[in-house]
Amino acid sequence: MNEISKKQVLTPVTKLIVVKNPYVAAKAQPGQFIILRVREKGERIPLTIADYDREEGTVTLVFQEVGFSTKLLGQLEVGDSIMNLVGQLGVPAELPESGAVLVAGGGVGVAPCLPKIKKLHSRGVKVISVLGARSKDLIILEDEIKAASDEVYICTDDGSRGFHGFISDQIKKLLLEGLKVDEIVAIGPI
Repeated sequence: MNEISKKQVLTPVTKLIVVKNPYVAAKAQPGQFIILRVREKGERIPLTIADYDREEGTVTLVFQEVGFSTKLLGQLEVGDSIMNLVGQLGVPAELPESGAVLVAGGGVGVAPCLPKIKKLHSRGVKVISVLGARSKDLIILEDEIKAASDEVYICTDDGSRGFHGFISDQIKKLLLEGLKVDEIVAIGPI
């Protein structure tokens, strides 16, 4: 258990791993997280569950290598195991059953948007996704989000792709142009 079945480099600083843990996958909900420890003397780090597959018994984790423990986690390869993985923790996100929802996330904050977008889509909710990053090379999970969204807007701080500016500016522009939504779900700085 806790064996890595897939690893993907999403950007120069962001990695995705799929971990076999049928217990967590069986009950995971959008908005929940896990706490893991790579090795016995390692620190415990929380990571949002970016996706889950109940049939495969896997959870997907997306992280940036910013400290010792995340760099250690990033060194693991397919077939390696994480020593401890505890979850699912936290209160599941309250998501509407109908209507139109705008979901926005930037950088690694796009990862916790994915399970929310998929859940909304499965309920038949209209999903408008706004993804952002500092530059085009740092946009993650675009294909997965497009597959579960009715509309997708890309923003980059440097203008290298899509809307030139912050996600909040893109949202303001869309609303001023007449976009009607019942709720906005945003992951990132207030």
